[in-house]
Amino acid sequence: MRVSIPTRDENGLEGIVEQHFGKAPTYTIIDTETDQVMVIPNTSEHMGGVGLPPEYLNQNGVDVMLCGGLGFKAVRMFESYGIKVFVGAGGTVRETFEAWKAGKLQNATAENSCSEHGNEEHHQH
Repeated sequence: MRVSIPTRDENGLEGIVEQHFGKAPTYTIIDTETDQVMVIPNTSEHMGGVGLPPEYLNQNGVDVMLCGGLGFKAVRMFESYGIKVFVGAGGTVRETFEAWKAGKLQNATAENSCSEHGNEEHHQH
């Protein structure tokens, strides 16, 4: 399984999680079977390239996306590619990945998606 986390840098597991997934300069991808860590540049249209992040990550074989929070449209787009999204990511890639493995991140749904991109509040159920 390939897990992707939006990141600000190319520091792999020690990289800092970027809260706005679309504007992340890089995406760090962890292969859970081989523990291989790969950092790819964000070449989506948000960064002057082509396509939207969900499409780009799908092309890179991503199965799961861990991020701080995202809007409903983005959740739906990831789902349309069969990519599961979890919210609540923060700190470093390693911290986020460990939190996800421990079941501490919430599965993103229409109910807990952010109405605004910059909104740091997450609704608790």
